[in-house]
Amino acid sequence: PDVIVERVNGDFVVTLNESRVPHLRINQTYRHLLMDRKNTPKEVKEYIRKRLESARWLINSIHQRRITILRVMNAIVNRQREFFEKGIGHLKPMILKDIAEDVGMDISTISRVTNGKYVQTDFGVFELKYFFSEKMKTVDGEEISNRHIKDRIREIIENEDPRRPYNDQQIVELLKKEGVRIARRTVAKYREQMMIPVARLRRKI
Repeated sequence: PDVIVERVNGDFVVTLNESRVPHLRINQTYRHLLMDRKNTPKEVKEYIRKRLESARWLINSIHQRRITILRVMNAIVNRQREFFEKGIGHLKPMILKDIAEDVGMDISTISRVTNGKYVQTDFGVFELKYFFSEKMKTVDGEEISNRHIKDRIREIIENEDPRRPYNDQQIVELLKKEGVRIARRTVAKYREQMMIPVARLRRKI
């Protein structure tokens, strides 16, 4: 994982996985060559100066990226505190715009920073994009994430009788009993996104 979220004295602490972060330093030999007025030719000095500027830019970029990842992850923890306390069933609706507003950055920056990044939690390792999902409402007006709905559909299918698997409409009815009103075509879409086949292909004799 790129980031680690740990619970310390009742609060959550976000740290970077240092083994995944490159530690770069400028070689002092080049500094000495640059400072040597007698033995280092002018064209060599100019070349070294350009390379040092590039190295400083790279080191600064990595440092800024680390700070940004920490800020973004802390913002995610603040919005998804229940998830980090209780687990998957407590994920709240959250979009990139929410975090962008929290940390004062562009949505594109948040998207780039979270892309392909993973976090270690008490409940396992998750890709950061896992925490972003659109909201849906239960019949009681409670807002839940569509990610939670997907997880629930997966759970229903994993626990079904393999000889009599649920079709999409039956899943709709089961979710309705839990207070979640959802269309059959939406269940089908979520199922397909999770690469779960239709009922007739899941049936085992």
